[in-house]
Amino acid sequence: MTIQFVYSILISLIISLVTTPIVRNLFIKLKFVEHPLEKQKKSKNATALSSVPRGGGISIFIAITFTCLLFLPLDKHLKGILLAALLTLIVGVWDDIKDISPKIRLFTNIVAALIVVGSGIGIAFVSNPFGGIIDLSYPRLSFEFFGSHTIWIISDILAIIWIVWCQNIVGWATGVDGQLPGFVSISAFFIGLLGLRFATDITQWPVIILAGVVCGAYLGFLPFNVFPQSIMPGYSGKSLAGLLLAILAILSGAKLATLIFLLGIPMIDAIFVLIKRIINKKPLMRSDGSHLHHQLLKIGWTRHQIAMFYWLLSFCLGLLALFLNSSQKFYVFIGIIIIFLTFTLQLSRRTY
Repeated sequence: MTIQFVYSILISLIISLVTTPIVRNLFIKLKFVEHPLEKQKKSKNATALSSVPRGGGISIFIAITFTCLLFLPLDKHLKGILLAALLTLIVGVWDDIKDISPKIRLFTNIVAALIVVGSGIGIAFVSNPFGGIIDLSYPRLSFEFFGSHTIWIISDILAIIWIVWCQNIVGWATGVDGQLPGFVSISAFFIGLLGLRFATDITQWPVIILAGVVCGAYLGFLPFNVFPQSIMPGYSGKSLAGLLLAILAILSGAKLATLIFLLGIPMIDAIFVLIKRIINKKPLMRSDGSHLHHQLLKIGWTRHQIAMFYWLLSFCLGLLALFLNSSQKFYVFIGIIIIFLTFTLQLSRRTY
């Protein structure tokens, strides 16, 4: 299984490397580019330094789809994942070109999550950090509609909320060049490594391969996105990342805590930003320059330094995830929250 994992990374990486400049050149030719001066008028937190096309999700989607079809059987789960990914891509590219309403984006996030859950992917249980598991398979609702169907109510609702949440918080952590594809590929890589521990269980094989595919696709995109970026992931690449990482966490045995741990900083940052927006009575879905990467830019960090900071944190948390049990991850995560809060308070004093 290790060889297949490595091959899935390499093939997906190569496809992403080849298709990304093609997509970039096409968007430039069609003049679908981000103009920093125009963006500066809309937001005080523009991070692009030159006219750069968005739409990176197209090459990422192509790499993921082709490699998945090469390595995995086209069962109902994969059909649901690819269909949800296609919807996410279409809406994402539309937003990359036209800047659609956040409400439309949120609605399509929910539809994509419903497609995934409808294909039979749900959260049957979650690990209890203090020991054992919490069963989410009850209550159930059975009905007849072109056959017998059963809905695990709590399981499916939690899965929908989880997927939509991940699509948004991952997208919010993409303020500087190279930030997103770096930590996404690292997170997917460690999910794959964790899956290899249970490679004797054949139900983990598709998870391992999918993790490798996601890792390779974003790793292949990374060289074009590091500072100075020549193409951005755009909403298409951001929302695809959140969707696929959320699905990986579910398929790997409801390891939601593991992904929360791997994405610790983006997760905590998103929660604190939402709390601040609620307190200040600001729109929840509108950027206000209060994310961690915005604060680091204000105190003089370079874009490359911020991206490296996120990569390093993701890598360190990934290493810890390999060796810590659920309860240890819980306590370490509490420590990360305390450190993050202390750090952001210090940043606030320096930037205001």
